[in-house]
Amino acid sequence: MIEVKHTEIPGPLVIEPKVFGDHRGYFFESWSQRDFDAAVRPIHFVQDNESKSRYGVLRGLHYQKGACAQSKLVRVVKGRVLDIAVDIRRGSPWFGKHVTCELSEENHLQFFVPRGFAHGFVVLSEEAVFQYKCDYPYAPESEGAIAWNDPALGIDWRIPEADILLSEKDKHHPLLVEATDLFDYSIDYYAE
Repeated sequence: MIEVKHTEIPGPLVIEPKVFGDHRGYFFESWSQRDFDAAVRPIHFVQDNESKSRYGVLRGLHYQKGACAQSKLVRVVKGRVLDIAVDIRRGSPWFGKHVTCELSEENHLQFFVPRGFAHGFVVLSEEAVFQYKCDYPYAPESEGAIAWNDPALGIDWRIPEADILLSEKDKHHPLLVEATDLFDYSIDYYAE
């Protein structure tokens, strides 16, 4: 059982599972194809990923282009992160706008990032273990990204810039205005 909460931008969703807890601990279904299909849309996830990062690590803002576009369903099993989805669909009324969701081991929330959005997160706790499902396999030849600190995006990452830790690759992404191979709002990237 899940509860779906819409965000300010149509598409990304916050998903709250029903958690059963008592003096022994807790239990919840972290994934149910039936519940997800009924509450969100039928999506066939094909790959699960996990990363472990320390405080200040920022991964993003990433996406896969064209026919290799990915939806992601993300969650945190240890620690706390600020998760971001940026609308990169040219022609969208929300183009360049973003939504945030704090994910933690305490709140058990999940964040659905649909095709057409760049995705990233920053670790707010001492350490975080981050898991995500993708509906298309990783395709390095189709990687795309935009700069995490693009001033036009106006993202508040909620930690001091001096504390941000980036991969070498994530230090060199273009601004949104310079990015190529973005998405088109008029195209349904879920059409068969």
